[in-house]
Amino acid sequence: MKRYEVIIVGAGPSGLSAAIEAAKRGLKVVVFDENEKPGGQLFKQIHKFFGSKEHHAKIRGFKIGEELLQEADALGVEVILNATVVGLYPDKEVNVKIGDQIHHYKGDTVIIATGASENMVTFPGWTLPGVIGAGAAQTMMNLHGIQPGKKILMLGSGNVGLVVSFQLLQAGCEVVAIVDALPRVGGYGVHASKVARCGVPFYLSHTIKEVQGKDKVTGVTIHQIDERFMPIAGTEKHFEVDTVCMAVGLSPMSQLLKMAGCAMEDNPKRGGQVPLVNEYGETSVSGIFAAGDVSGIEEASSAMIEGKMAGVCVAEYLGYIDEDTKMTELKAFEKDLDSLRQGMFAPKNRGKKIEKTDEGIDISTNLLEKGYVADDEIERFPGVTHKKGVHPVIECTQNIPCNPCQDACPKKCISTGDNITYLPFVKDDVECINCGMCVASCSGQAIFLVDEDCGDGTATVTLPYEFLPLPQEGDKGYGLSRKGEKICEATVVSVKSVKAFDHTNLLTMRVPKEYAMKARFFKKAEV
Repeated sequence: MKRYEVIIVGAGPSGLSAAIEAAKRGLKVVVFDENEKPGGQLFKQIHKFFGSKEHHAKIRGFKIGEELLQEADALGVEVILNATVVGLYPDKEVNVKIGDQIHHYKGDTVIIATGASENMVTFPGWTLPGVIGAGAAQTMMNLHGIQPGKKILMLGSGNVGLVVSFQLLQAGCEVVAIVDALPRVGGYGVHASKVARCGVPFYLSHTIKEVQGKDKVTGVTIHQIDERFMPIAGTEKHFEVDTVCMAVGLSPMSQLLKMAGCAMEDNPKRGGQVPLVNEYGETSVSGIFAAGDVSGIEEASSAMIEGKMAGVCVAEYLGYIDEDTKMTELKAFEKDLDSLRQGMFAPKNRGKKIEKTDEGIDISTNLLEKGYVADDEIERFPGVTHKKGVHPVIECTQNIPCNPCQDACPKKCISTGDNITYLPFVKDDVECINCGMCVASCSGQAIFLVDEDCGDGTATVTLPYEFLPLPQEGDKGYGLSRKGEKICEATVVSVKSVKAFDHTNLLTMRVPKEYAMKARFFKKAEV
């Protein structure tokens, strides 16, 4: 039986972060993962992260994964792949299936960072080929370069459903609709908005009635439901699709913790069956810790901090650092974690109906109910400015933990004030130099550079663009509204692609000046 000071189960963001923190302090660490590649969900995530610089803000998920793997390797962390942990016992003995054999390991401490699995819902036709989870769609697209389908309906409007819908569009798929049984969009409004302006409609208070097809999916019928989630007769809507993608939540993969005798609880706010842990992730079994989604569903940024905290805790548990050092380091991590748990999407606000921002501004009801901010709502938010010449227009309307825009601007035009979740605003006394860094750096693609009057009856709008093939200067087409409707003719003025933008291209289009504050996407005219 081989012995390690720290055994970690799961090579995702929390597991790798824990391994790095423990190895930094000289501990002998091994990480087991059942997959053939390490990194967990990070390598599926091609979008830019929210948060601040300390939280990897504006860095794409797969890049964060690469950085973690390099750091773990440099510290001598042993990562064993295609290794399924099938047993965990209170004395911290771990049984691992590698190939056709069961191997036995003994840990002085164990950190469980197994993450979460996708939930499914059942309806007539749900077992047909072509009904898949959002995670499967991401795997197909972002790891293997395969389109999950041509015409796709997404069930679920949480962040996973919204992010994967946008990535499906980037992969050249048609997303015919986003459907959710709840009456409000569940994820960040900026994620919903960037999907909506591409022309994807939202059907809230709707669910799937049935999926059609014999050997594969050929269509899907949805219907509206009432406040008791009962179907409303006569509200059926049919879509011809070849794929139905489900993003209906996650459940912690906590079975190993239960097997080890850790005290558990059913907690819907944390995602289901989770271990009882203290604020630093220690379970009721001495020397066994939990980190990341296995102890409560949150964002990957939070999972990484929880992993770091667990790594520090095992170092103190095994005598590599003293109690004072541990608490000093944990307090710093705790402060970072607390900053990510603020705003209207904070765990403490789950299930609450938030009607105003922290600044006292009415939330956009249109955004919550239809996926986009209405023209008559947008002006009330502090980032929406009117100035002579080119200036930023920030359509960030919800309190979420994110502030890369204020760090990206070389002139410090933009600020979020004293709190990472405050709505960003444009300073009156600073002139924009039209560098585009704020547009490229915004993780929610919610910043535009606008010249409302070019002096010839036109305006220019610079927007983030992450689709291929890239339009070219002089291309003619249409300006699309926040809803995704064609509202005016548009001509491409320029497309900028520089290394500093990290694959977010800046497309500038010329539109009639009356559409300067309405046109938010470009669609090339069909030849």
